[in-house]
Amino acid sequence: MNRAAHDALGRAWDRIRDDPAVRLAVLTGSGTRAFSAGADMKDASEASGIDYLRQALPLGSGNLSLRRDLLKPVIAAVNGFALGGGFELALACDLIVAADHAEFGFPEPRVGRMAMDGGIGMLARQIPLKLAMGMLLTGRRISAAEGHTAGFVNEVVPGSNLGAAADRWAAQVVACAPLSVEATKQLALAALDLPLWAAARWFPRRVLDALASEDGDEGVRAFREKRAPRWSGR
Repeated sequence: MNRAAHDALGRAWDRIRDDPAVRLAVLTGSGTRAFSAGADMKDASEASGIDYLRQALPLGSGNLSLRRDLLKPVIAAVNGFALGGGFELALACDLIVAADHAEFGFPEPRVGRMAMDGGIGMLARQIPLKLAMGMLLTGRRISAAEGHTAGFVNEVVPGSNLGAAADRWAAQVVACAPLSVEATKQLALAALDLPLWAAARWFPRRVLDALASEDGDEGVRAFREKRAPRWSGR
C-alpha cells in the first residue's frame, strides 16, 4: 500500500461512485497470499510515523477508510493477509468474505507505529471493545474463523470458493432496489454518529427520493404480482 496504490484506488472509487451502471464493487487481492499487508516497511521512500501524518490521505487507507461519499456497497473478498492499512481497507468495506486461510491484524505497535487511517476506531466500533483491545494492544493476528466469531467477517469459505461466495453476496445486493440500498447505507453510516432517536428520524434527500421512486412502486407491484422486480434505478 504505497502512495501510488492509494491514488489508484481513489480513482477507482470515484469512477464507481459516478457510474450509474455500477451497482457495487468487490475488492480483492491477487493470488492467494495477501489481500493487502499494508505499507511496505522496507521502502525508505514511503512516509512513516510523524511524517505520514503530515502527508495523511484525507480519505484514509486506499482512499476508502475515511470516505463517506461512496454509497454503493463494497464487498471485501479477503484472499490472504489483511494487515495494517490492508485491514483498515477491509474494515471500510460493507461486507467481508474471507478465505479460510486469511489473517487479520494491526501489527503496527510491534514496530512502534499505529493504525492511523481509522482502523483503531473502526475495529472498536465493529466488535466488542475487549476483543478489539486485545488485538489493538498486542498487535496479534487473528484467523478468518476468529474474525467471523468476533463479528467483522460475514462468511468464511475455502480459498477456492472465495470468488463464488463474493458473487453470491453481490447477487443478493443487486436483487434489491439500488436507490434503497444506497439510502440504507447512508443511514447506517450516519447512525454511527447520531443517537438512535435522531438516526431514526433523519431523512436525507436520498431517502425521500428512494421512497418516492419508480422502483418503490415497482417493488410493491412485483410483490403483489408474485414476480421478481425489474429495477430501473429511478
